[in-house]
Amino acid sequence: MTQLVTYDCTDGIAILTLNRADKRNALSLALWQELEGHLDTIEAAGGAIGVVVLRAAGPVFCAGNDLKERGVKFPRPFYQPHIVTRLASIPQPLIVAVQGGCFTGGLELALAGDIILASESASFADTHGKFSMVPMWGMSQRLPRRVGSFKAREISFTGLPVSGREAERIGLANQCVADDQLEARTMEMARAIAGQSRHSVFAYKELYTAQADLPLAAGLAHEVFNTKGRGTDLEERVAEGFGKK
Repeated sequence: MTQLVTYDCTDGIAILTLNRADKRNALSLALWQELEGHLDTIEAAGGAIGVVVLRAAGPVFCAGNDLKERGVKFPRPFYQPHIVTRLASIPQPLIVAVQGGCFTGGLELALAGDIILASESASFADTHGKFSMVPMWGMSQRLPRRVGSFKAREISFTGLPVSGREAERIGLANQCVADDQLEARTMEMARAIAGQSRHSVFAYKELYTAQADLPLAAGLAHEVFNTKGRGTDLEERVAEGFGKK
């Protein structure tokens, strides 16, 4: 049976690939279950994994929720938002590589990422309004935190697509590259992160997450009193000349 989400881990880089290209990687129950299983693996691996990449097979990143499964019974209440939150909350930085369509539920999945890389073919859209739906996987919270409240309203109220280049301009995507460069740029960034101290990178993610909505003074105090300090690999890295030319 074909895996709907494939998993590979090499040199501290874990790669999750949505693998339902024939259905534009629509989010079915079976796909969610496979993704949940891989999150179990990533969480169990801990510091052995330094960075996670979420990408998709085929020309489309994700068409969103599989609307043909309306009425399907999920294993527990709030199943999909729980998985999206788990994905966003893994200690490792999460890079999401987007090509082609990234719509509604697919956009909510992408917004779980710490870094979103877009190709020039990427097209982001929130089409909840087209289908008389209201988000519950994080759109109303994560989208404005990336692009600002009023830009988020424009995207959600109109349902109009945002190109990869425009996504980069408004901060929805960190970078936009040519389609044939997306994989190389994604892996270049993943290797850079994996080469950093896990102690530092994981602590940074905790700090950025905790301080996201704090006033500056409270955020500065939080950093001082919640810093993880030096890592156990400090002396080793200094001895190896880490960071020297």
